[in-house]
Amino acid sequence: MAGAIIENLSGRKLGILIVFLMLCQVVCFLVGALIAPAPSSAMSVLGTKCIDKKYSKDKWYYPRGEKRCRSISTLDEPLVEQDNIEANDIIFAFQIPSPKDNFALDYSRWQQNLLSVMHLDIYFDDNAKFDPNAVVTLEARLGYRNKGDPDTKWTEYASSVEERSLDCYIEPRHMKSEYIYNCSSVPMFELGSLHHDFYLLNIRLPVNTAKESWGENTNANLGRLTDMWVVFIHQNGGFTKVWVSLKTIFFPTMVAIMVWFWRRISLLTRPPALLEYMLMVLGAALTFLNCPLEYLTLVYDCPWMTVVSDIRQGLFYASLLSFWLIFTGEHLMDDIERNRIRVYWRHLSAVLGGCLCLFIFDMCERGVQLRNPFYSIWVTPIGTNLALAFIMLAGICAGLYFCFLSYMIWKVFINISSKRQSLPAMSTARRLHYEGIIYRFKVLMLATLLCAAMTVIGFILGQVSEGQWSWDDNIKLEYTSAFFTGVYGMWNIYTFALICLYAPSHKRWPKDQDWAVSDNCGLASIHGALLARDTQSSTGEEIEFSRLATEPSEMSSITAFAKKTAAD
Repeated sequence: MAGAIIENLSGRKLGILIVFLMLCQVVCFLVGALIAPAPSSAMSVLGTKCIDKKYSKDKWYYPRGEKRCRSISTLDEPLVEQDNIEANDIIFAFQIPSPKDNFALDYSRWQQNLLSVMHLDIYFDDNAKFDPNAVVTLEARLGYRNKGDPDTKWTEYASSVEERSLDCYIEPRHMKSEYIYNCSSVPMFELGSLHHDFYLLNIRLPVNTAKESWGENTNANLGRLTDMWVVFIHQNGGFTKVWVSLKTIFFPTMVAIMVWFWRRISLLTRPPALLEYMLMVLGAALTFLNCPLEYLTLVYDCPWMTVVSDIRQGLFYASLLSFWLIFTGEHLMDDIERNRIRVYWRHLSAVLGGCLCLFIFDMCERGVQLRNPFYSIWVTPIGTNLALAFIMLAGICAGLYFCFLSYMIWKVFINISSKRQSLPAMSTARRLHYEGIIYRFKVLMLATLLCAAMTVIGFILGQVSEGQWSWDDNIKLEYTSAFFTGVYGMWNIYTFALICLYAPSHKRWPKDQDWAVSDNCGLASIHGALLARDTQSSTGEEIEFSRLATEPSEMSSITAFAKKTAAD
């Protein structure tokens, strides 16, 4: 019977493999730290106040180019009073990207996605009616234009009438006309694909008049509103190129190692063990995550790419968390009959249930945004509280999972230590052999714990980076990029190592040697939980160990010593 490669691989070859994988891990971190820019960039744009007494929903208002709109700088200009400009005659226009150093910029399809948040400048005024928690009604239109199109050709991408809730306050000592209320930003829109070169956002804050019926209290409590700012956040093209390059490398590598692994499994006379099935599931989920579908966005408009990315990430998280539970459970070496999926139904139900809840929560926002980019679950108090509750619950569950996994690994180490007390009773050759296996096993368990810790940290950094785009402007090392590429590389390297080390070994043991039942100490090897349970002797004695090699190999000295002991 053949054991796993991790049991039979020589120390020299195993050391070379570990050094190679560690170098790959360092390269992944350095690529993100030294080559990739920050994952995202933010651009704050002040809305141009276009005016039109004959406002039309079919007309576009843009501040740059031919036939640009007629605009005012402030609402206190004499023109406002002369032309009797009202709130319904003012359109806030945002033409992006903004020029830099008098040079016109355009978006690249490598930048993948675009989201925006709005902020209002409202001055304190005793004579103006203002509600700090007022509901703002927005009439918003989003259009696009490509290179080569005339300045007047804007095509509508989406339009909607939305409501946003303000959350403003001002300190008592600042209740003067020259001070601005401190208002929180509110979400505006989110695009899952940046397929076009230029975008235009028109926003109007309508009020109820004789000409337009909007409701009696529509935008009636906004006080002395003077300006509107919108922050546009996009993924950096340089980061996308690095990210997709890593996927392009890892994708064929994982496909090749999975084919190699399953070919070795299919050559065995026994059916695949549970851990081997889980390795295939983990490898398949990681391969799906590695597939560089982002190349499609360079040719086609794929607004659904963000949803697909979330689904792929969720499937991988579910597979990885489930695998770790089964991986540690299969090596507990207790009296419970394992190697069956139903033994872990409680653990897997909790993991899959949590991932399903996060998926439903994500689809409630991202799914609707496929039809209406202006939709957001954060715009209402109930939606905001629900979203915050889900995020906090996800963080708590991640912490509890890591604690539980740490407890299981600690329990495995305790069981190993108790079984190890029987090693001195063995012959010298067998004791050296199993001490080496135990050492390799412990290193692998610690690597699993480190991978789990980095996964949790990467998840937290992913949440933080959505609101904080740079840790320090004076530091060129991009922490978030380094962590993102490092953790992503770690997932691939960890899975690659497990598939390689847990593949069946090609080495075969002689049939005339039976060391398995000679020492009844109850210690299982790393792969023993998979093989020992399925191979029991006719007398009912359980095979506790993998057999030690006797043909010439890297362990030839130990083998020679074993032969000498047997001859004596």
